[in-house]
Amino acid sequence: MVGLGLALLCLAWLAILLTVPSVRELRGVRTQVASDIYTVDSLLLGRYYNQYRTVVGYEEIPKHVFEALVATEDERFFEHHGVDYRSWARVLVRTILQGDESGGGGSTISQQLAKNLFPRRDYLLLSLPVNKIREVAIARRLERAHSKEDLLTLYLNTVSFPENVFGIDVAARRFFNKPPASLTVEEGATLIGTLRATSYYDPTEYPDRALKRRNVVIAQMERNGYLAPQASDSLQQLPLILDYNPVIGTEDIAPYFLAYVNKELDRILADIRKPNGEPYNLYTDGLKVYTTLHGGMQRLAEDAVRQHLSDMQGKFDEHWKGRTIPWADVRVVDRAMRQSFRYQALVKKGLSEEQIRQNFEKPDSLVVFTWDGPRKMWMSPKDSLLHQLGLLQVGFMAMEPYTGNVRAWVGGIDFGFFQYDHVLAHRQAGSVFKPVIYTQALRSGIDPCEQIPNNLTVYHEYAKGDWAVKDWRRDDPEPHFTPDGKDEDDWIPQNADGIYGGSYSMEGALTNSVNTISVSLIMRMGVEPVIELAHRMGVTSEIPQEPSIALGTAEVSLEDMVTVFAALASQGQRVHPIVISRIEDHEGKVLAEFKPQNTEQAISPEDAALMTHMLESVATMGTASRLRWRYGLNNVPLAGKTGTSQNHADGWFIGYMPKLVAGAWVGGDSPLVRFRNFEYGQGAATALPVSAIFLRKVLDDPTLADWQGGEFGKLPPELERRLWCPMRIPSPEEMLRDSLLQDSLLQDSILRLEYPLPPEEGPANGGR
Repeated sequence: MVGLGLALLCLAWLAILLTVPSVRELRGVRTQVASDIYTVDSLLLGRYYNQYRTVVGYEEIPKHVFEALVATEDERFFEHHGVDYRSWARVLVRTILQGDESGGGGSTISQQLAKNLFPRRDYLLLSLPVNKIREVAIARRLERAHSKEDLLTLYLNTVSFPENVFGIDVAARRFFNKPPASLTVEEGATLIGTLRATSYYDPTEYPDRALKRRNVVIAQMERNGYLAPQASDSLQQLPLILDYNPVIGTEDIAPYFLAYVNKELDRILADIRKPNGEPYNLYTDGLKVYTTLHGGMQRLAEDAVRQHLSDMQGKFDEHWKGRTIPWADVRVVDRAMRQSFRYQALVKKGLSEEQIRQNFEKPDSLVVFTWDGPRKMWMSPKDSLLHQLGLLQVGFMAMEPYTGNVRAWVGGIDFGFFQYDHVLAHRQAGSVFKPVIYTQALRSGIDPCEQIPNNLTVYHEYAKGDWAVKDWRRDDPEPHFTPDGKDEDDWIPQNADGIYGGSYSMEGALTNSVNTISVSLIMRMGVEPVIELAHRMGVTSEIPQEPSIALGTAEVSLEDMVTVFAALASQGQRVHPIVISRIEDHEGKVLAEFKPQNTEQAISPEDAALMTHMLESVATMGTASRLRWRYGLNNVPLAGKTGTSQNHADGWFIGYMPKLVAGAWVGGDSPLVRFRNFEYGQGAATALPVSAIFLRKVLDDPTLADWQGGEFGKLPPELERRLWCPMRIPSPEEMLRDSLLQDSLLQDSILRLEYPLPPEEGPANGGR
């Protein structure tokens, strides 16, 4: 037994020797510091931290705060060298022998600092004695490594205050809305008083307790000669007055962007080393990260999302009221259940699948998202999932076309409820992909004034990837028929409006988003050149080698499509989105800097200019014309394209002014969440308003003058001549029908002049 005890003591002593840092190491010790993230307009966007704190120097802390700390926590701090043996004797006599717990502890400030800097470890049965001896050893070495003033400063920068904030700086700003240097004696005493039991003496939760504890601290300051009796009495008569301000960043701003920046920083910092060779830690090293996001513009983007999506959600709910909702499909709900935090937590608890399903059926008091704020409702977790599935989501991004600097980023309707970022999500592009088709048509030498027939055409895949207009005389050795009698290898692209006939120029077809023309173009050019161009312009995801991509069946991200349109807005230059401009260490040394890269000329300036002109036509008289007549974006250079995927599951709009590209996507987390008709579900109705409202706000804000104004540039005469042609030529049948209609209207007008109808029989009252 004695041998075992000696062996344990030897192991304990070895553990202490191996884990106690040397004096040299302790001289370089530095507390964990939160990294700050800033917008381009100097707004503190957020902080990354394990323990949220900022560090202040000795001269930034009032003398009375140090005096309150020493008087309350370690009266003989300036007399001992890390260990107060008189305190140990007091603890032995009063606390252990007499059972008086009010006698206080025996740890010095240096020992407490050792525990803050080097948390206790698990040594099984010997944990308490080993950790105590270890802290004594570290405390004595800290006293040799630092001055008394440095130790007090280090302690106040590491100690935990109420609400789990660390350091005197954050505590002063949290509870009194001021820096430590401005703290009064009674305010400093209040904060020092909470150190004994941070939850018990939390001044916001228990002000009476905090007041009594503050007065104990003030009395201790008098007892130790730091305050005169008269001053002490006066201070103890003062009420407890807080100026509470939660200062942990502005986390209501751009949380999706912050999450994305976090991932980017992890990637960047992996390749950067400190002078000692260690990697930088975003959560402990107090870095300063300067992003490209513009705080004012971000607010406008979030306002635009709230304004439109809250209204659209009401229409959506009314649209489906009393009907069977498709997203109640068992498979959709089951997938949502398995992806939920609740399901994962229940799995970790060891519940069976049957028990988990029963849990999801059982009503409970749950908090759900609404546009009027979080609401507590009595419902089952399954019904909560159905509620969440039925919410329209959004992705929005604004970027400078020439630099790639991202100025606004909204990844969803509420980060607290939905962490999935829809700026990065891959969804079917719909017609917002068509500018890639038309750009490749120009590059392929197709004349923009060529009149392309708007015919309902049957295409047949004769072999894998071998598509052509169906030749009814061509032998098809193995026809495959679907239940409705059609050959399953046939494809009949249709227009959204169901109108065919006549012909369009490129500008006319793009302006009206004519599907048959887009397919006709890709069939002539081939699929491969289109895919190659899409990647050159900014699409990073895989694109299927199918001609249906002409109608937007490829799944792409909003970030990629904004980049594609930026190439059109920047005279054909491919830019890369930039979210971080500079990273500095805690001393201000630049660790990394990111500027617009040498851009690649994805397409020629001439083709970019022609496409911009065509997209201006879309915004003025085409599918995006409500930008002008509904949202008042008149007399401003503006180009853009709407997009709607199959079954109206995805609504898109990406538009640009000379200095800013703004793109929006709106849809459900499941493609089954959609409007039932094109009128409400098209991108012009769901996504376009978000960008339109945002751009209108940008143009109306005098502080954003840097992104206003500018011109696309007038087309040179040789390019302008390439567009001198009718946008549409009707078919002979249409011209005959229109001629007969005009004759009929003319005759009707003559009759009305000769024989006017009485007012009550006019058109407004049921007349012809």
